[in-house]
Amino acid sequence: MKSKQPLAISQYLVTDKVFYRRAISLIIPVALQYCISMGVNMMDTIMVGRLGEVAISATSLANQFYTIFLFLCMGISAAGLVLSAQYWGAGDPKTVHRVFDILVQIIVLFSAVFALLSAIIPEQLMRIYTDDADVILAGARYLRVTALIYLPHGISLVISNVIRTVGNARLGLFTSILSFFVNIFFNYVFIFGKLGFPALGVTGAAVGTLCARVVEFLVCFIYMGKFETQLRYRLSGLLKPPTRALLKEFRRLGLPAIISDTVLALAASAISIILGHMGREVVSAYAIVAVIERLCTVAAAGVSSASGVLVGQTVGSGDFARAQKEGVSFTLMSAAIGLVAMVLVYFIGTWSIGLYDITAQTVTIAREMILASALLIVFQSVQSTLSKGVLRGGGDTRFLMVADVLFQWCASIPLGFLVGLVLHLPPFWVLVALRIDYVIKTVWLIFRLKSGKWIHQVQPAAAWVAPEGELAN
Repeated sequence: MKSKQPLAISQYLVTDKVFYRRAISLIIPVALQYCISMGVNMMDTIMVGRLGEVAISATSLANQFYTIFLFLCMGISAAGLVLSAQYWGAGDPKTVHRVFDILVQIIVLFSAVFALLSAIIPEQLMRIYTDDADVILAGARYLRVTALIYLPHGISLVISNVIRTVGNARLGLFTSILSFFVNIFFNYVFIFGKLGFPALGVTGAAVGTLCARVVEFLVCFIYMGKFETQLRYRLSGLLKPPTRALLKEFRRLGLPAIISDTVLALAASAISIILGHMGREVVSAYAIVAVIERLCTVAAAGVSSASGVLVGQTVGSGDFARAQKEGVSFTLMSAAIGLVAMVLVYFIGTWSIGLYDITAQTVTIAREMILASALLIVFQSVQSTLSKGVLRGGGDTRFLMVADVLFQWCASIPLGFLVGLVLHLPPFWVLVALRIDYVIKTVWLIFRLKSGKWIHQVQPAAAWVAPEGELAN
């Protein structure tokens, strides 16, 4: 009887060096981009933190409404990533252009809606998150300036994310570097009243962010019009209505991604509402912890983004066996990176607390939340790579939408409400309850990856037949 031969690692993982070079070429720029972006947020928090806990709470809670828009933009970008990565992998750049047209048209529409709400009813929006009158007034001033940020930031986000699907991750990195310095400079000028300008406090932080986002938009706009040579996108397509066939594919694979990220944004707002009603000290501590954990998970964000692009291109080319191996490889990468992030969150987070002018009670709460965040960061890394990268790139957006709704709204939010506002347990357990979906989704999505049922290829554009009988381009 012959003994069983050991299974080769190449049966489950990608082993060729070309794949990992391509992955690293995307991971590093994206990770640096996220690092710089989080650095901007951290500097914002530190600068505003010099003004006290009312200022920190006001900007943190006001940004929760902006976060809904930001998640919506990421969902729209993700919808574009699913389609554009697969069509690019199938060798169809013309359809990638049309996908880009749809994304920008949607962004313009939603930007207008969010801008009107922020400009007209900022106080009412702030009351959703807190009943602290001082925080409401400061946050409302911040939101009025934010109304001008939605359009330029939304468009630049879509441009940098979609252009990444064709292998260009440098644009997003460059704009983030530029944004970092512009934001810090104008924050310094307008928050504290330097160079002859009045000290605007919380409002100055919003003005500084506005300046940075306008610069980002201008750089992306000029780059796409003058210097981009691979995709060769032209703005003339923005006035063209999308074809029925492309809209059908967008609804099938893209729309669930938009819904999914919007649901996550609403869940993030629900979390802020829960924390907001626990007091300004809890809100301030959570704002500090959130910046640290984002800064320490930039590599995981890079893996997530790279996996969506590369897996999407592989699925688009029709090599499903290769896509399965890539999915497993990226999942193992994210687990290893999550372990490193766990150590970084704890030690850097504990050290960073001393940078803020906060009360002893807020310091204690922040320490508890940092510990909880460190313990959960591995699960956060793995589920992010699977849900926002591998499975999404494979077109499994409908399944992911159901998972996001189910675990956020049937587990995390109710449990967080119970633990924080009913049982009044310590902040450590509140944060664990609010993040319990990370643990559940990690297990759930690993089984989904193993099943192979997550691969859904786009309909080739050559098969699209318009109502008039002509091919729809």
